[in-house]
Amino acid sequence: MGFNFRKSFKIAPGVKLNVSKKGISSVSLGGKSARVNLGKKGTRTTVGIPKTGLSYAQHARSKPKTKSSVHWIWIGIIVFFILIWIF
Repeated sequence: MGFNFRKSFKIAPGVKLNVSKKGISSVSLGGKSARVNLGKKGTRTTVGIPKTGLSYAQHARSKPKTKSSVHWIWIGIIVFFILIWIF
């Protein structure tokens, strides 16, 4: 059994950047009742009823063509939300 590391940073209202020991793991968009998670393994959409524990999640897997293109996509997403947050 090994050690795990995961940390979430709030970039803007409704936007979180999730970091693991291997780097940026995903970006989460949305609130408590509806959320879209964009990660290396694909997109996960979750819809739920707050304070009930009831939710529905759907996972759409997507494989990028190259690993370097994924990094540029992440950088673009992060810069976009930082600019929105600043202005």
